[in-house]
Amino acid sequence: MKNEGIEGTERFLSPDKGRGLRALRDFAVGELVFACPAYSYVLTVNERGAHCEHCFTRREDLFKCGKCKQAYYCNVDCQRGDWPMHKLECVAMCTHGENWCPSETVRLVSRIIMKQRVTTERTPSERLLLLKEFESHLDKMDSEKDEMNQADIAALHYFYSKHISDLPDDQELTELFAQVNCNGFTIEDEELSHLGSAVFPDVALMNHSCSPNVIVTYKGTVAEVRAVQEINPGEEIFNSYIDLLYPTEDRKERLLDSYFFGCQCTECTTKSKDKAKMEIRKLSSPPEPEEIKSMVHYAKNVIEEFRKAKHYKTPSELLEMCELSLEKMGAIFADTNVYMLHMMYQAMGVCLYMQDWDGAMSYGEKIVYPYSVHYPPYSLNVASMYLKLGRLYLGLEKKTQGVKALKKALAIMEIAHGKDHHYVAEVKREIEEQK
Repeated sequence: MKNEGIEGTERFLSPDKGRGLRALRDFAVGELVFACPAYSYVLTVNERGAHCEHCFTRREDLFKCGKCKQAYYCNVDCQRGDWPMHKLECVAMCTHGENWCPSETVRLVSRIIMKQRVTTERTPSERLLLLKEFESHLDKMDSEKDEMNQADIAALHYFYSKHISDLPDDQELTELFAQVNCNGFTIEDEELSHLGSAVFPDVALMNHSCSPNVIVTYKGTVAEVRAVQEINPGEEIFNSYIDLLYPTEDRKERLLDSYFFGCQCTECTTKSKDKAKMEIRKLSSPPEPEEIKSMVHYAKNVIEEFRKAKHYKTPSELLEMCELSLEKMGAIFADTNVYMLHMMYQAMGVCLYMQDWDGAMSYGEKIVYPYSVHYPPYSLNVASMYLKLGRLYLGLEKKTQGVKALKKALAIMEIAHGKDHHYVAEVKREIEEQK
């Protein structure tokens, strides 16, 4: 395949940012800028049996691979389509049995190696950027990231060396893992549940902004990039690499840690939303700056503790952890403060897992409006929250509230996902069923 480019856009050298993507024509809000099939992808283990391994379709009547009995498919065509990638994993899973447990990144990298061996020409995923052009930032990695890289390389050798002849040497693997970690994407469903990991080279070409003018959504294993602001000819096309809920300092820390650059976008220089995001409770005696600083430190620590605790605490213990942290932070922070919202969101997730629908609804109601203030317009985070809340309301026979919430989700999804997306059709059907 020749370098045919992407109609209406061009690769260019962006001042202070390196290569980037810019518009050659007008794009209206909701318009598809471009679509990019995954160069390589992998379904997360937790979704096996619920989604097709090849096309990521969600359905109940999937059938499993007769050899490994782990991968599920829509039909014979999907199974055949996936076989060039699955055969490697199929043999490895049969060999290791219950001990087969490589990380998702290791699984993805093994597939990239296989793809590179059979692909000599530019692929439809690389119209503007080749995978081998990905930045690795190896020179900026700290010892912790380097150790994680080496652990992944060791796991790749352990699980796949018998099945992939002549693996690349460790130096090449170190670079490839670093490239995937910096440029990989998480494929998510309409409620932002994790479905898998993938690389989309052309999507990775876009630079970051905390006030992005496009949004990336997924139709199966294809990434779709749509305008969420009007884009004029000559303007750079910006995606967001991170969750935009948090204040400027937090976003900058995350971008520097994960992507090795300091953001200078308008939102980061003006900090226009920081005051609302860090709202302090109205008290007769306002807290001192040191008290606020101390509470922010506590909040960041408890967020990290909760992330680790998910792996070993019971749901009831996790919920108690959320409630205690909310009680402590609530002495200073308003309910609309993003650190409060973070822990409410975690609590809502635990309630959903425990099938405590009323508890989940209670947290969702506190979250949804502040989300719509803190996030940019047409945010998937806001849409997914209205969607979860709407489905909860309907499940609890609160029909009017349910339909209202689903309609708010739909208004965002029609822009972010496009009016012809199957997720949009599903939500429309849910609304119609209530009439």
